[in-house]
Amino acid sequence: MQELDPKPFPPSPPAPLFKEPAPARNFPTTAVIIAAVAITILVAVLVLLGRRPEAGPSPNRILPAAAYAPNLVLSNLQMSESSSMSGGKQTYVEGHIANHGPATVTGITVQVIFANDVRMPPQIETGPLNMIYMREPYVDTRPVSASPLAPGADGDFRLIFDDVNENWNQQLPQIHLTNVATR
Repeated sequence: MQELDPKPFPPSPPAPLFKEPAPARNFPTTAVIIAAVAITILVAVLVLLGRRPEAGPSPNRILPAAAYAPNLVLSNLQMSESSSMSGGKQTYVEGHIANHGPATVTGITVQVIFANDVRMPPQIETGPLNMIYMREPYVDTRPVSASPLAPGADGDFRLIFDDVNENWNQQLPQIHLTNVATR
């Protein structure tokens, strides 16, 4: 048998209780990507919120007639009013419309001009023309798109106004067909 060397092993250094993390040597690409995406989204939101909608035509400007308007004939125009118990008043303009053109009409926008005799600009109301589809037990309307006017077809319509100025001269207003959708 061999003898063991009587020299003891050299003592090992004591193990530290806490190790310090190795210094970060990598570029934080994930954090940079997240920040860039967040900034891009923020800029896009600010740009979209900062945009102003395109200004439509002035509500007091009379618009030109639609190209298809000469094919649509308005007749039998009548006016009426009704009052509610709460003091509100509605003005109705009813009439008949006939399609003498080659296309089916699926929508009509009208501009109604209420003149006055006090040398002020007229009140101009713009909105859709609605067709009457039921008269009993009350008059009910729906858009032209629900009942398109085929070539040669006709029907009754009703326009409803809630707030016509008091200075209106009580004469039948002018009705301009400013937009006509066809197919």
